[in-house]
Amino acid sequence: MGRLAGKYALITGGSSGIGLETARQFLAEGAQVAITGRDSARLQWAQKTLGPELVTIQSDAGCLNSAQQVKAQLASLWPQLDIVYANAGDVTHQPLAEWCEAEWDQLMAVNLKGPFFWIQTLLPLMTASTSVILCGSTSAHIGLPQSSVYAASKAALLSLAKTLSIELKDRGIRVNVLSPGPTQTEALNKLGLSNEALTALQAEIQQLVPIGRMGSPWELAKAAVYLGSDESRFTVGTELLVDGGVASR
Repeated sequence: MGRLAGKYALITGGSSGIGLETARQFLAEGAQVAITGRDSARLQWAQKTLGPELVTIQSDAGCLNSAQQVKAQLASLWPQLDIVYANAGDVTHQPLAEWCEAEWDQLMAVNLKGPFFWIQTLLPLMTASTSVILCGSTSAHIGLPQSSVYAASKAALLSLAKTLSIELKDRGIRVNVLSPGPTQTEALNKLGLSNEALTALQAEIQQLVPIGRMGSPWELAKAAVYLGSDESRFTVGTELLVDGGVASR
């Protein structure tokens, strides 16, 4: 029997990268899994890749109306939600002088406001043992140039996990943060860099990691399995850093 047998899991931003690999691992461990994403073609590809048992829902993780629609759809399919992994994120990095209010609002809507109000919306579907996993980042600890807004949004999630864990403890719901370090995902390709510039950036990123390499989605997904399983029942309101030692430098 799998570590997540009998559990119902929602992963936002699950059509690529860490989210997609986590969906794969959750399914392998016996969970019923739904993923969300904005790109219908990517969602169709994910379902073709992982199989027809995967539930795919097109939605925007930064839109509160989308949360209501996802809640209604899941309520019609499943009796409850045992795992909520708020994985969707805006990874925009740029110098302080280049930020505008609209870009700030967009990043915060996806990375901070979204998780907060999605948890609020989905609360009626949660059980007395639901595990909520927030996607953090080692960037919240290291002061990386050009990461100011992104890192601030992830630092706020650390506080949110602590406060919501205490607020929801009597309902048996635990909230934790899974914080990746530099991870080899498709997000790097969305930066619009040439192949040469992308290679140079990857080499620079690797220099930040004490063990000398980037992480893999598989390694993060295995950590998410732990946080989603009953093995983590005593893990509450904390951060699990899976970053190759970056935050420990």
